[in-house]
Amino acid sequence: MKTADQISKAALFSGLPAEQLVELAQICLDQTFEKGRELFSEGKEAKGFYLVLAGRIKIYKLSQEGKEQILHIFGSGEIFGEVAVFAGVSYPANAEAIERSRVLLFPRTSFIELIGREPAIAINLLGILSQRLRRFTHLIEDLSLKEVPSRLAAHLIYLCQLSAGRETLELEITKGQLASLLGTIPETLSRILARMAQQGVISVDGRKIKVLDRRTLESLAAGGKFLSDE
Repeated sequence: MKTADQISKAALFSGLPAEQLVELAQICLDQTFEKGRELFSEGKEAKGFYLVLAGRIKIYKLSQEGKEQILHIFGSGEIFGEVAVFAGVSYPANAEAIERSRVLLFPRTSFIELIGREPAIAINLLGILSQRLRRFTHLIEDLSLKEVPSRLAAHLIYLCQLSAGRETLELEITKGQLASLLGTIPETLSRILARMAQQGVISVDGRKIKVLDRRTLESLAAGGKFLSDE
């Protein structure tokens, strides 16, 4: 598939005419990262942003004690690293490939010159940033105000929404990575999944999770308690 065709599938560049997609293809760099390779680290100069073509990239921060908190995991068609690029500041977190990944790097200087000529790209970017801001606002709220079961329930509902309402989900990350994303440890996550299954809220088969009781899951996401909680 031509680079311009791959770029056209990203929400940031949706609806752009063919000639603009060709211009974007001319400024980007095609890169491949093996599992565990770092794309950038917190505090480094933001030289560009990325579009995932294949694989998965985790964005995370490390505490002073070395504990990892995953902020987001990006897959095919998703953009990351753009906020720091357009703010002209350093990257606020770390980025690492969690599987062999292919990305396009859009250098900051070249891209800013391009949107100066093509303002439609900047309008699309505002929409993406607004969605991202809402997502991180919910993440901060969940980590600070909700217990782990509520965070997990909210995440499962979010995955259902991403999959057009389907209630049978297949986790595309490990349970350890999901635990980090939810601000907990794998053992706690496993216990909560087991309790949800025992109470008929979900069923779990490896990485496959089926939502059996959407109403209870939504109640739990809003801060409700397990029936067996004291």
